[in-house]
Amino acid sequence: MPVSVMASSGVITSSLFWEVFPPMPTCRVYCTPAYLEGRLFVIGGCSKTGLPLDTVEALDVLSQTWAVLPPMPTARAGAAAITLDKQILVIGGMNSEQCPLDTVEIYYKDEGKWETKAPLCQPSMGISAIEKEGKIYALGGMDVDTSPQALARVYEPAQDSWQQLPSMPTPRYGASSFLRGDKIYVLGGRQGKLPVTAFEALDLEVNSWTRYPSIPSRRAFASCTMTENLFFSLGGLQQPGPHNFYSRPHFVSTVEIFDCELGIWSKPGRSTRMREKRADFVSGYLAGRVIAAGGLGNQSSPLTSVEAFNMAKKKWESLPSMPTGRCSCSNIQSDNMLFAIGGIAQGPSSAVEALCVLEDI
Repeated sequence: MPVSVMASSGVITSSLFWEVFPPMPTCRVYCTPAYLEGRLFVIGGCSKTGLPLDTVEALDVLSQTWAVLPPMPTARAGAAAITLDKQILVIGGMNSEQCPLDTVEIYYKDEGKWETKAPLCQPSMGISAIEKEGKIYALGGMDVDTSPQALARVYEPAQDSWQQLPSMPTPRYGASSFLRGDKIYVLGGRQGKLPVTAFEALDLEVNSWTRYPSIPSRRAFASCTMTENLFFSLGGLQQPGPHNFYSRPHFVSTVEIFDCELGIWSKPGRSTRMREKRADFVSGYLAGRVIAAGGLGNQSSPLTSVEAFNMAKKKWESLPSMPTGRCSCSNIQSDNMLFAIGGIAQGPSSAVEALCVLEDI
């Protein structure tokens, strides 16, 4: 049953509510989620002591019960995961020596077992991964020497082999990636401590990259999400640059929107800014609304506030607060639910909560 979240005066609930699930058996941050046939899988991550985990746990969303599954052969944090039929492919990540991994392992849900697959051509963590028509695309990542990678690779499960694709124009890791039609769009990411503004797309039909206009402002720990025809770059930590060299890093409520039809970024206006300045937060797209939940702001503890940009009304609305304020959550969206998993509250968290769409009866 959904948790009862009462909206305060002036809060627009708009058929969205928070459901609180039983906590994970293991507290963790930088874990990798996957969603398959009504179950949320939480894979690896960092423990309270900062060491990578091999632990795998699965939440049955309907019965709200956790099961501890066979551990991964390789402990890791910051990996990528893709579901394929009744399997979960886990790619790269970082080991206990804080070194990127080339290891690829697959979990067979029905058999309840792990198997090692062909490794990446180069160790990587912070990979952006997308599945299209049974093929898995792994883009970018961090190399062993911490440098950003421009690598683009495709995995064909039937052959258990990785093939190189044309490199990304901009090397990066931790980028946001989205599939739209036959193109994989890659936004933002990092090069060391520097945020990346590059916006590029791989056309899968012709195996070539296209550069799009860069994200207008440079912000670390921003969040990106996609609607039907728009890309949103939200919030973040603004860092000193050529025009504000002496300023200190500060949280922003900036919202910049790219229109796929027009091929341009809109100029940010006061009306499109988020109500709260925030970075390192959960974002998604539910019921015609762009969601921003939790994260870090100007308060001494992680935020609980949640807001949504109503696409029809072209304005931000307040939503019921997160039951557990957190930053650095792992998140995944499925079946009209946006999950916020683990993360950091006062330390690594075991909380699992989902913003859900209330179905019409």
